[in-house]
Amino acid sequence: MEIPKPGGHGIRLLGVPTVRDRVVQATLKLLLEPIFEPLFSAHSYGFRPGRSQGQALESARRIVAGGKPYVVDLDLSKFFDRIHHDRLIARLGQTIPDTRILRLVGLILRSGIMANGLVTPSTEGAVQGSPLSPLLSNIVLDELDKELERRGLEFCRFADDCNIFVKTPKAAERVMASIGGYIEKRLKLVVNRDKSQVARSDRVKFPGLTIVGDTIAISRKALQAAMDKVKELTPRGTHLALETSIERINSWYVGWSSYFAMTYYPAQLKKIEAHIRRRLRSRLVDQQKSRRNLFRKLVKRGVPRRQAAGAVFSNKGRWALSNTFAVTRAYPVGWFIGELGQAIRSDKQLPHWFDVSQWIRLA
Repeated sequence: MEIPKPGGHGIRLLGVPTVRDRVVQATLKLLLEPIFEPLFSAHSYGFRPGRSQGQALESARRIVAGGKPYVVDLDLSKFFDRIHHDRLIARLGQTIPDTRILRLVGLILRSGIMANGLVTPSTEGAVQGSPLSPLLSNIVLDELDKELERRGLEFCRFADDCNIFVKTPKAAERVMASIGGYIEKRLKLVVNRDKSQVARSDRVKFPGLTIVGDTIAISRKALQAAMDKVKELTPRGTHLALETSIERINSWYVGWSSYFAMTYYPAQLKKIEAHIRRRLRSRLVDQQKSRRNLFRKLVKRGVPRRQAAGAVFSNKGRWALSNTFAVTRAYPVGWFIGELGQAIRSDKQLPHWFDVSQWIRLA
């Protein structure tokens, strides 16, 4: 299966094992993970039980606040596709003496991929989508973690994204050259020179966020992606009821805001929420078939006649009208919470901490 990479940067091959293969691979993972988990570095956060992107980001923030603002941001080109089978099996064999397990892992790695009815043998790489691949990737990159620890470098690694923190640009360039060479010569992997960089922490995008001084902020790219998502969820001319649109917004925004709540700047979340409200108000304006109907609606909702007329009978379009004082007075924050609150309450997927009275903050 082919899925597009974020930002439109090519495609990613995703393997979907059969039910029998998935059971075997999941069983191997349950067997091997307790053995390798205690051996992994404390600076590794991806695909590990009890660890998360948030913990990786907070660890990175502490390192930067401790006086190491320059980041060596290493990007491994097609990491999963380039895992060296022999090196991985040898690495496993240092801890697992049972050759039957090693042989089974080898068979899984070399099982190949079926595309368009044709099976392509695998001579390198681990299939993404396999229950076992995340653990195998950590076993491969644990060798890198141990080398960084041996050199006394402070770093955070989440899956194949590795960030090393140093005090000066010169030290960062030196580490980039040295570690890049180690990865390519020793680990037989490829460093993507175009995407790897040396920069201050506020110029490096961690998982959707960035570190500014000793604080965490949502990256501009992630904010723009959220704006685009809001636009997608509130299209013009839709036939969906407003309540249905709000439920769809909730199903996305509750999860999105839960992760990005790590930001030290609540105004960034408020910017998204204000954009959501304006898109919905614009739709409410558009639902009125004529300007006279809109005028009557606003007056009915308590807007003074002169103020309503000044806004409605101007040359402003629906988007400009949605941000006028008359429309925001007719449909304030409290209207979304009160009159549409029932649509929020009906969403059974909300987490236990979700408070309907705070919908407009969490959307």
